[in-house]
Amino acid sequence: MDQGQQEQVATSLAGAVSAEISASLAPVDAELARRYPGDPGTRQPVHTVYVPGDALTADTPRTWGDRALAALDEHAPDAAAFAAVLGLDDDLAGPVYARVRAKLEREPVEDLRVDFEDGYGPRPDAEEDQTAARAARLVAAAYADGTAAPYTGIRMKCMEAAVRDRGIRTLDIFLTGLMASGGLPAGLVLTLPKVTYPEQVTAMVRLLESFERAHGLAPGRLGFEIQIETSQAILAADGTATVARMIQAAEGRATGLHYGTFDYSACLGVSAAHQASDHPAADHAKAVMQVAAAGTGVRVCDGSTNVLPVGPTERVHDAWRLHYGLTRRALARAYYQGWDMHPGHLPTRYAAVFAFYREGFAQAAARLARYVSRADGDVMDEPATAKALSGYLLRGLDCGALDTAEVARATGLTRADLEGYAGPRRGDLTAAGR
Repeated sequence: MDQGQQEQVATSLAGAVSAEISASLAPVDAELARRYPGDPGTRQPVHTVYVPGDALTADTPRTWGDRALAALDEHAPDAAAFAAVLGLDDDLAGPVYARVRAKLEREPVEDLRVDFEDGYGPRPDAEEDQTAARAARLVAAAYADGTAAPYTGIRMKCMEAAVRDRGIRTLDIFLTGLMASGGLPAGLVLTLPKVTYPEQVTAMVRLLESFERAHGLAPGRLGFEIQIETSQAILAADGTATVARMIQAAEGRATGLHYGTFDYSACLGVSAAHQASDHPAADHAKAVMQVAAAGTGVRVCDGSTNVLPVGPTERVHDAWRLHYGLTRRALARAYYQGWDMHPGHLPTRYAAVFAFYREGFAQAAARLARYVSRADGDVMDEPATAKALSGYLLRGLDCGALDTAEVARATGLTRADLEGYAGPRRGDLTAAGR
């Protein structure tokens, strides 16, 4: 056939058929848009650092960075030594080590959570009142002078009967203190622990609605993370996946699902020696969380290790190798955030993250460039893969593993281009995902 010849186009269905089908599916379209709005389009921190409420100081992030740098100086004073501990390839050793040190000097903590739950424990009411008010003052001051972590907030006590009133009061004192000191910071994050029933999530929503009304805040301004630490949060008594119902119960306010390694493991009867983020029970819980959260805009966060890099160099190196391996394992499973419990974990957190993105950078950039130009290659990529490749590069940029200039050179794309290929997002929300 002559390529210039016009094809004869014929149809058999009346135009009303398509209109009728669209009308019948309109409720489904609306439901999909409501339940699965897509990624919020904001930066996700690579970790969350927990400090007890009474241990918070005006310079906690800087102190953690200095202690992490001191650990490097003592136990891995150069790139070769650090690479030997972690098994980094020679071509990665220098760039990763340099970026780790630069990160610890510039932005050692990406997400700071002031803990009023397990890390703080039961205290006299007057003492916790004072600690919560002090935390609000220090957090507000840190944002005002530019020394705050990009994301900062508190973990309150849970909604169980024994501590419910105390948790509500602490949250009220903290948020009221922030309002009195200039308003809520953009990076504010709140964490609700030990959630077992969707009704507890609903109660948190009502609590935040009440605070917003009391201060004339826009509805929905306050969001929160849901901590998954009990078996009931994964599988309900009727066999349904509770965590999916929790996301819906949050009415759009849920920003994350955080896995609690040790509480969840203990709940299932896992002995203390085997409680770890790579235990099969942990893998199952996080896989359910991941599927429940997919497309909702709610991010999944891995748990922590309780093996601290302290003591003689040999012991520190063992703890570093463990933490590095667990972090790399989590990244490969698309858990891009985890908990860090000690300043000594920061070097291996950032080493694992930077190595992950730098190892795959050249291939990801080349594949995306070929997709954009529709050039031939050894892999036939589709829009979904282009979305994943763009998301990978954006995450690398956000954490400091990659530089804007090198990504632009390798792909020919701007950050705005990458965001476009990453797919529809929920819009221009605040740094905390709200």
